[in-house]
Amino acid sequence: MKALILMGSVRKNGNTATFAEPFISKLRASGVELEVISLYDKNIAPCISCRVCQHVLDGYGCSQKDDMYEVAEEILKADCIILATPIYIWYCTAPMKAMLDRLYGLIKYYGITCGPSLLEGKKCGIIATCGYDIEYGVGPFEDGIKRFCEHFHLDYIGKIVADGAVSDEIMKLKLESEDFKKTAFDFAEKVIMDCSK
Repeated sequence: MKALILMGSVRKNGNTATFAEPFISKLRASGVELEVISLYDKNIAPCISCRVCQHVLDGYGCSQKDDMYEVAEEILKADCIILATPIYIWYCTAPMKAMLDRLYGLIKYYGITCGPSLLEGKKCGIIATCGYDIEYGVGPFEDGIKRFCEHFHLDYIGKIVADGAVSDEIMKLKLESEDFKKTAFDFAEKVIMDCSK
């Protein structure tokens, strides 16, 4: 099994990375091949809707030659994709949104010839942090990802969320608690089980 974590946080040791850490440790300890990509370290331009990618049915095919090619290659190799992001204005961060838009190049529905979704059968889940309660804070992002998965034939496998902290200090204390570590461990076990089906 190969898992890919797409990290949408600007802070390498911030709340989202801290929440993901026990999840990552559990996957590695279980022998899962794991890649973590920090999207803030990548040059990923917004989609320009040129549709060049729709005429390349067996690969990425985007007209923009930036770091999204590297990200797309890792996505194609992965069995499971985890979107790890803080929530800004009820959605993921800007680099993650640009990356999600650019996944258009892996879905070949919109050219002269209708092709496949190169994402079909992959698992997709969310690790998120936000300042509001879970459904109010993460609901819009989760709804978008569920629709994305349904339309492009990925299996949505759920989310874990650290929510409701009014400051980084309070969030850090929450994330270091055994309850939150267990939440991350349990999600890792669910991912492993779901990917083995």
